[in-house]
Amino acid sequence: MKPLPIVVLISGGGSNLQAIIDAIEQQHLPVEIRAVISNCADAYGLQRARNHGIETRVIDHREFADRERFDQALQQAIDSYAPELVVLAGFMRILTPGFVAHYQGHLFNIHPSLLPDYRGLHTHRRALEANDTRHGASVHFVTGELDGGPVVIQAEVPVLPDDTPETLAARVLVQEHKIYPQAIRWFAEGRLRLDNEKPYLDGKLLERPTQWDGSR
Repeated sequence: MKPLPIVVLISGGGSNLQAIIDAIEQQHLPVEIRAVISNCADAYGLQRARNHGIETRVIDHREFADRERFDQALQQAIDSYAPELVVLAGFMRILTPGFVAHYQGHLFNIHPSLLPDYRGLHTHRRALEANDTRHGASVHFVTGELDGGPVVIQAEVPVLPDDTPETLAARVLVQEHKIYPQAIRWFAEGRLRLDNEKPYLDGKLLERPTQWDGSR
């Protein structure tokens, strides 16, 4: 299978990027990362990419007058690599409708909650404050609604009595590193697609997100 060309966007440490790289190198993921782009020059994820010979770019959002101009520059940079999928891996920018529409059906995000619960920030703290017994992570197609696109796959973790936001986040992150490569693999293999803002896996409408069990 010809590797699917992708571009990964990051803002920070890039642990999900590393999980994707590891899956590629272990031959579990038929994709080629053509570039890693960050809005932060000091994002450690850039060094992770360089350690594996992946091209990196920095487009600092602070150098642009508004969100639209930043997204235009970002889009131009992404398109220069001709990816078939754009992967948001801890990219901490709200994207404009025009940018999202340009990559409709070809834009993934991972979010640290069981969507639709806890869209936005501070998800682990909010789950604890609500006395939830379960928490987790979701991979979804990106649409114009913040963290509101169709969810493809989720992984759950229990919320323990002595959890803090930090301990809960650490357990969720372990699951993120499993489900993100899985969703990308489905897309790369042609098994997963978005049609009229509805997700299809193996030709069947996903009425609800797939629950990760480690067997797929």
